[in-house]
Amino acid sequence: MIHLTLTDTDASTLSGMLTGYLSDLRMEIADTEQLGFRQQLKEEEVTIKKILVMLTEHQN
Repeated sequence: MIHLTLTDTDASTLSGMLTGYLSDLRMEIADTEQLGFRQQLKEEEVTIKKILVMLTEHQN
């Protein structure tokens, strides 16, 4: 397991970047016809959502 120490600014910046990437990723998933690659992208989406939840919990 990796532990990162982020300032509030770092966490906010990372959260914004991941949120923007997540939006692009959803469009990519919708446009992907290859089943294996689509599944890989969906798994990446789940991971990003988990990270965003962790960032949100620590910002409060």
